[in-house]
Amino acid sequence: MAKKLVKYSVVDAFTDTAFKGNPAAVCWLEDIERDDKWLQLVATEFNISETCYLTPIVDHGLENPRFHLRWFTPVAEVELCGHATLAASHFLFQSGLVNSNTIEFSTLSGILTAQRVPDSRIKDSSGSENGEAQDSFYIELNFPVVPVSDLNDLKFSAISEILNGVSVVDVKKMASDDILVVLPSGKEVAEFEPQMDKIKNSPGRGIVITGLAPNGSGFDFYSRFFCPKYGIDEDPVCGSAHCALAAYWHEKLEKCDFVAYQASPRSGTLHLHLDKKNQRVLLRGKRLDKRTLWQYHNSHLLKVGPELVVFDGKPPKKPW
Repeated sequence: MAKKLVKYSVVDAFTDTAFKGNPAAVCWLEDIERDDKWLQLVATEFNISETCYLTPIVDHGLENPRFHLRWFTPVAEVELCGHATLAASHFLFQSGLVNSNTIEFSTLSGILTAQRVPDSRIKDSSGSENGEAQDSFYIELNFPVVPVSDLNDLKFSAISEILNGVSVVDVKKMASDDILVVLPSGKEVAEFEPQMDKIKNSPGRGIVITGLAPNGSGFDFYSRFFCPKYGIDEDPVCGSAHCALAAYWHEKLEKCDFVAYQASPRSGTLHLHLDKKNQRVLLRGKRLDKRTLWQYHNSHLLKVGPELVVFDGKPPKKPW
């Protein structure tokens, strides 16, 4: 019996511009069973910051469609990922697999929801459009706050040394085991040139740097995220990190709504709302479908679309 093919798509999250945002591979497993080793091998093969896997949950008692969702970096499974959840939501909305504006995901971080929200709702809450192209809707993710706490076992000077001697305003520890480092300005965040060997040998899982956005930029703060220990030298746009950043900047700026800019080379924009009472963060973003459907079967890759290209250890007949 021939093995079933696994359909997948690659979506750029938190952007509506080509070659920007954070790409995630979304694999639709449906009734196909794969073990963890296979899931990790495929994520390693994709070699982008996240590969996620969707499996439908059949429960007619649920108000909204629900899916199992797991996230893998090139080297490990993670407990929470924003951009791959946005990508998975887009895949489900666009593929016609759901007939609803709200989707639920069963994950290692509990039940997460995604919904389509009108452009006008986002613009009204943020008060800024930041020059973004018009689109019919954003995707809004409902995630838990990632708590931050004081980091007492490392001096500012040690963190500064890891970050090439930059000036450090504040240092916090995130519940995700990442270190949050505040720099004097967003400009310094954008211009920072990381030395990955130093960051890889630093305490914790990864390092988030952040700073106030320049006046007139239309943003509240900038950030970047480095996580070489998990096979991601720099995560282009990290949704889960903003679950900590929203809580941190709420205390500093005394506001609950933010427009955040991730100043990586690919860059991306996130609209955030902190629900302090319920300890939730709403992450809203655009997405750009690369509009290429691929299928994965063992070590063979096939491209289906206007032309069929089969990669079976041989050079493809046409450029990818």
